[in-house]
Amino acid sequence: MSRATGPIVEVGASALQIAGRELLGAFYAAAQSLKLFPLENATVQKALSELHRVAARLLERDGGIELRLVGDFFFLNETRLRLDFSNYIAFSFLASALNRHEIGSIEVVPGVAREEWAPFLAILMRDPAPESPFQRFLERLAESPVKHILADAPRESDRILDESEDAREMARRTYFQGVHVAKEAMTAVRLGRAINVRRVKRAVQSIVDQVLNNETAILGMTTLRDYDEYTFTHSVNVCIFSVVIGQKIGLTLPQLYELGLAALFHDIGKTRLDPAITRKETVLSDEEFAAVMEHPIDGMILLFSVPGFVEAPYRAMLVAYEHHMKVDLTGYPKSRRPRHLSLFSRIVAIADGFDAGTSRRSYQPMPGSPDEVLAEMINNPARGYDPLLVKAFLNVTGIYPIGTLVILDTFELAVVVAANPDPQRLHQPIVKILADPFGLALPEPIIVDLSELDPETGAPRRSIIKTTDPEKYGIRISDYFI
Repeated sequence: MSRATGPIVEVGASALQIAGRELLGAFYAAAQSLKLFPLENATVQKALSELHRVAARLLERDGGIELRLVGDFFFLNETRLRLDFSNYIAFSFLASALNRHEIGSIEVVPGVAREEWAPFLAILMRDPAPESPFQRFLERLAESPVKHILADAPRESDRILDESEDAREMARRTYFQGVHVAKEAMTAVRLGRAINVRRVKRAVQSIVDQVLNNETAILGMTTLRDYDEYTFTHSVNVCIFSVVIGQKIGLTLPQLYELGLAALFHDIGKTRLDPAITRKETVLSDEEFAAVMEHPIDGMILLFSVPGFVEAPYRAMLVAYEHHMKVDLTGYPKSRRPRHLSLFSRIVAIADGFDAGTSRRSYQPMPGSPDEVLAEMINNPARGYDPLLVKAFLNVTGIYPIGTLVILDTFELAVVVAANPDPQRLHQPIVKILADPFGLALPEPIIVDLSELDPETGAPRRSIIKTTDPEKYGIRISDYFI
């Protein structure tokens, strides 16, 4: 019998993903240009032409367009569109517009004329009616020259958003905002400008609040690990993991805020590095590695003098300086005197090491699986991590951290979505089953608690037999979290 040994059958082709992103981007560009300029403006006309071109190409290929909003996800002709940094603004804009008018889906049928897009977008961007907004939207549409762009109410099955989905949306907003703020702050430092400290602190406070209230949801966001935005997603991921460890060991709320800020800026010294070094795909030369080893010192100095802080963030400076030293001081920079690394530095070192080890980078095209990286951190003292804090991290993530792809003894393929809350069952996480034993993708993933017992045998219904590489199966893990 053939089992799940090859790529799972994905719902939707990559070509449709590309077309969907283009369609959402064209919607957003045309709507924004209409907000800023009169209809006859050349920018508006160009944006409308692009929207019509993208839609016409989709119509020619598929014979119709249905763009359906389900919770916080878009489905194009029943294929869920992937959300990432490049299309987040367009996603958010169109989702907000549809929700305001209580629209569940937009359908474009053959015969749509270019002249229909402007009035449709104008109606979509109008304030919704205070009562029966969807019905009033349909009335406005009927009064317009728009005949080939239709709107429908949400399907009954799409109306219900459970608490877990609400939590995931809050985590998603917090995460993307955190990355945006990190990018803004790092860019300001690189250019010698003042950091907007108030925005940074708000972003960190939001992350701390998410960890305290929706820990599983915000941990799920760390699976994104965007290659093109690695510097900034890494900073936010390290912030999240650090706060998770801090919360586990009982730090107070003010301490968690301070820890989060330090973690967000732990690598700020890398803004002084030559981009050619950070993007290099081969082994660094001795001179290049020596330059990299200077970034903790550069980070400490930058945080001491960077414009924007009313007073120097001393703990953040210490973390920037110490996070690569290792607990036995065999790391870098070398200390001339004996020292005991600060608690925050030891926490951030673990968060930094875990995220770096599980992320794809220019010189690490094949990152380790989360469980392998965590096992190495636990079992190899040469890595230089505080063993008690690593165990605290393990108690949060479980033996199989969130985002680990596993094969079950049923030969089903699943991704870990939460640690088991019972510390005695860390080897039995909560998983989302993605594919059946034959490697076929399930229409809807199934969430299963691996500690669930078969009442007849008293044994677990399912167990993990091995972890595996998502790329082998054509899976992007973050699709199941964002």
